Amino acid sequence: MNFYIVKNDRIGMRFQQALIERAKAGVKVYFLFDELGSHKLPRRYLRSLKDAGVECAWFGTNRLWLSRLQLNFRNHRKIVVIDGKTSFVGGLNVGDEYLGRDQRYGKWRDTHLEMSGPVTHAIQMVFMEDWFWACGRVPELLWETATEPEDQVAAVIPTGPADPGDSWQLVVAEAANNARTRLWIASPYFVPDEGVMTALQAAAIRGVDVRIMIPERADHLLVWLSAFSYYENSIPYGVRLFRYHRGFLHQKVILIDDRLAAVGTANLDNRSFRLNFEITALSPDAGFVKEVTEMLEMDFSHSKEATLGEFTQKPFFFRAACRMARLLAPIQ
Repeated sequence: MNFYIVKNDRIGMRFQQALIERAKAGVKVYFLFDELGSHKLPRRYLRSLKDAGVECAWFGTNRLWLSRLQLNFRNHRKIVVIDGKTSFVGGLNVGDEYLGRDQRYGKWRDTHLEMSGPVTHAIQMVFMEDWFWACGRVPELLWETATEPEDQVAAVIPTGPADPGDSWQLVVAEAANNARTRLWIASPYFVPDEGVMTALQAAAIRGVDVRIMIPERADHLLVWLSAFSYYENSIPYGVRLFRYHRGFLHQKVILIDDRLAAVGTANLDNRSFRLNFEITALSPDAGFVKEVTEMLEMDFSHSKEATLGEFTQKPFFFRAACRMARLLAPIQ
């Protein structure tokens, strides 16, 4: 398993004890975490895991202590693979706030995807590459296959700064360029670059129902402020922005027409476009697309559509703060 954030709280301790129990039962357990995202994880937490036989590795940008000062090139993936047969990806990390236990955020709205069958091997391959990069060893994983009834077509897209191009940025831009009737995106952050913003504007102008759902509450102030500055680049062109108000929205979901739906770890911001290692699973299966559509419709019913005046009629200092935050968007 690979998580960006693992905390030493109630669910974090349950997570630790579950790994220890499985390791003592003879299961081979590999635990990979991002060094920066899990920087508060105490050494005793990892020591208990290692003493029980859990193999632990951290994903850092180099092997020196200075890597803790490196904010870029983080492993933002959330992956769980069980026996090479069942896998999970999505927005959930390991922390109490993801269960709605943090008073600061309240209810937590996220989406995680469970998959089984051959697609799991694609996800396992991504984990294997990350593990090898982190510690220079190939983990002993299960690759056995068995004949299974054909159910759905699925694909896995791992993206990151090691790719030849800005792969996630290209995926989002292509989604906008390829949409015919609707493009719905849910993301906790809305800090698009010029290429993605232009693609969203063009889609809306040609009549596509472009909707972006972002949270009403803030978890990162600069990113939250930055989103307001994009109102002028979105709403006048027909791009509809919605603020989710029933708790904190953290899901990363894309719906293209009635043809394709995707769930993963990538946000609509520069870090996911260029600086973070991400993973997204997608499928054109009609049943899956319908389920995602109904899920997003429910989320939109708990959201309020934003208006341009909510930015332009704000006090000068608020608008200035939003524009200053936007200047910092490439490094947020």
